[in-house]
Amino acid sequence: MLRFIYVILGNLHRVWMIPKMEYYSRHPEKYSETFRYEYDRHCINIMKKRGRITTNAYGINNLPQNGGYIMFANHQGKYDALGIMYSHNSPCSIVMDADRSYIPLVKQFIDLVQGKRIKLDDLRQAAGIINEVSEEVKQGRKFIIFPAGGYEHRNGNYVDPFKPGCFKGAIKAKAPIVPVAIVNSWKVFDLWSLRRVVTQVFYLKPLFYDDYKDMKSNAISDLVYNRICAAVKCAEKGDFKSAVLK
Repeated sequence: MLRFIYVILGNLHRVWMIPKMEYYSRHPEKYSETFRYEYDRHCINIMKKRGRITTNAYGINNLPQNGGYIMFANHQGKYDALGIMYSHNSPCSIVMDADRSYIPLVKQFIDLVQGKRIKLDDLRQAAGIINEVSEEVKQGRKFIIFPAGGYEHRNGNYVDPFKPGCFKGAIKAKAPIVPVAIVNSWKVFDLWSLRRVVTQVFYLKPLFYDDYKDMKSNAISDLVYNRICAAVKCAEKGDFKSAVLK
């Protein structure tokens, strides 16, 4: 939290950027998805520099070259989506817990990329959001989903269990599933420190529809979960090359 406060205070002279983000998000007819995404990444870069945060990405060549897909990542904290977006060159959006999505700055980041707000305690609304994601992925959009549905502040790289229902959007869209392993992202805002922090994002080999079409959502969830866990373990040992092969 100390770093978060430091970043906010260090950027008070840029407070004018918040209404600018809101304006861009309200007028998608004037500002393209690419423009809005790049502005989000510009803001992330400013935050990274002030917060002394370095994010290294591996396995970018594993990302599908054409069409939409969904990235499923482990969840560690408030920086997770920002780390992925910073390292993901093509515009992507995010599915996020509605209760956490209206925090100042978080709201602006989500709105700029037309993110989806999901109510975890409302099954009907959640199913509707999954259907929306499925249809938009069919049209070529890319999304980030955290299938754990939340995270615990435990100061570590533990991977919380995944919710199989989160994978139904990809199944309906017959879209590629890209497992993403996040490592040391928890250190950004959970450590009471301003020391330089380095996080890693690992894009693992995708599962294409033909790879999982005969599998149930439970089996798909377990497969993705186990691959991410294996990648995290490799990364903790410093074996980044093996991590992206998982």
